Amino acid sequence: MVVLNKKELLAKERLNNPSFIKTIWREIKNDKMALGSLILLMLILLVAYSSPLFVDQTQLNRVNFFNNWKPPSATNWLGTDDGGRDVFGQLLLGTRNSFTIGVSVTLIAGVMGLTYGLISGFYGGLVDNIMMRIVDFLMVLPALMFIIVFVVIVPQYNVFSFILIMSSFAWFGKARLIRSKGLAERELDYINASKTLGTPSWKIMFFEMFPNLSSLVIVNMTLTLAGNIGLETGLTFLGFGLPAGTPSLGTLIAFARNPDIMQNKWWVWLPAALLILVMMLCINYVGQAIKRASDARQRLA
Repeated sequence: MVVLNKKELLAKERLNNPSFIKTIWREIKNDKMALGSLILLMLILLVAYSSPLFVDQTQLNRVNFFNNWKPPSATNWLGTDDGGRDVFGQLLLGTRNSFTIGVSVTLIAGVMGLTYGLISGFYGGLVDNIMMRIVDFLMVLPALMFIIVFVVIVPQYNVFSFILIMSSFAWFGKARLIRSKGLAERELDYINASKTLGTPSWKIMFFEMFPNLSSLVIVNMTLTLAGNIGLETGLTFLGFGLPAGTPSLGTLIAFARNPDIMQNKWWVWLPAALLILVMMLCINYVGQAIKRASDARQRLA
């Protein structure tokens, strides 16, 4: 009879029960589309976030009407816009800004929705009923219209204000999702045991209940990231997004509102539109792999 020592038992247990992060990586490796999407997304972000090293933002914002609407050339790889500014440089900085805003909104809205949902699900009863009726009311409101109104009326409007406004209307669905799982989790034995021992409610919620819901949170935030990037781009396209002079993928696509530019000056808006499409597809393919990793019945490995 073979007797395993403690280290061997721990190693065998880790092999049989890998962490969620390792499960995600294994799922992505077994999905060629998700792996390729992850690599492509990382390359795009690496180039975008390293762009300040080789793109002079001061020079990029300088207007030169003698160089406007130039087609792609060796000097300007993607041509120039109506102000003679380099489109390629704006594309790189715009990608960085749009992705940063999308991630920031996803994280802030995730924290807000997680906290609200945990409190509602943990306490249940009257507290849950009141909190969910508030969420139901907020979800009925036309969020896009309210975002546009706040963008117009907020004084000293900047990127940080835009992120906070978007985040304020992006957490409702997350709160309902976490609340539904929290209601089921609060009935389990370990929660009742912690209550019996006198553990503070906030410790039970954030240090015992939340770890068991973390995979759900990761999946939801990954899948909503692409939507938040698209929302920022759409608002900027409509003229209610980033402040004037701040590069964004939406500001480049906004040129397509002019039929002449859309047909004859494709180099200004088409690369940004294709880049948004590629980024959203990459995020969604990776998100689907993460979603499968959270459900043992759907895993490829």
